[in-house]
Amino acid sequence: MTDGANETGGADRTPTPPGLLLTTPAGTRFRFDPGAPCLELLTTGGPGPYARHEVLHRPADLAAWLPSSSLRLPADAVRISAPELAAARTLRDALWRVAAARAHGEPGGAEDYAVLNRAAEHPPLVPRIAPDGTAAAPLPADGSQLVSTLARDAIALLTGPYADRVRECGAHDCRLLFVDTSRPGRRRWCSMERCGNRHKVRALRARREPGPTPPAPSGPNPGSGSGPGSAGRAPADRPSESMG
Repeated sequence: MTDGANETGGADRTPTPPGLLLTTPAGTRFRFDPGAPCLELLTTGGPGPYARHEVLHRPADLAAWLPSSSLRLPADAVRISAPELAAARTLRDALWRVAAARAHGEPGGAEDYAVLNRAAEHPPLVPRIAPDGTAAAPLPADGSQLVSTLARDAIALLTGPYADRVRECGAHDCRLLFVDTSRPGRRRWCSMERCGNRHKVRALRARREPGPTPPAPSGPNPGSGSGPGSAGRAPADRPSESMG
């Protein structure tokens, strides 16, 4: 389904929210804003276990990613060759390893930093302005300029004021990476729509679950009489429930 129409049926003049519109394997859609264009590239696949999510099989696949990214470029704005696609995937995989290492308080590998530096050596995309004052596509442009722009963005992120705020989603089954640019610096989730909401639902369900029922006594309890024996005590809360 294409976004863009408002509830009244007219054209939607509301600015597009930041981030990418992703779809889970179950078909649920949610918006993910990683906070930097270079981190948006990580949603297209990656090294090792992330290779199964690969979507950049042809140059046209990388071109198709452009309009949905925060670069907001038309798919035909950048000419991409097969070697340039390979360079984009190499940059992405190196950035995956570096950003994941940073998210866990580790420095990252020298080889991966070298990949970023080599990619950034090429000229980047050149910004242009249209006659009506809006952003125009950076023409002419090729894939090496796109890769350089993303590499420079990654270097600026990893050496800038938010370098220590590269985070991994707090959900146990989500590895999406983002940079926390919020003022308090307490962002935990890739998206409140998805992982944040799932955490809230699980926490609420856990609080509502009854405590464990104590086992019934195997026989008479001598001396209990009519007093409050063990069978009459209310079960105590589990630590996880009592702590909320």
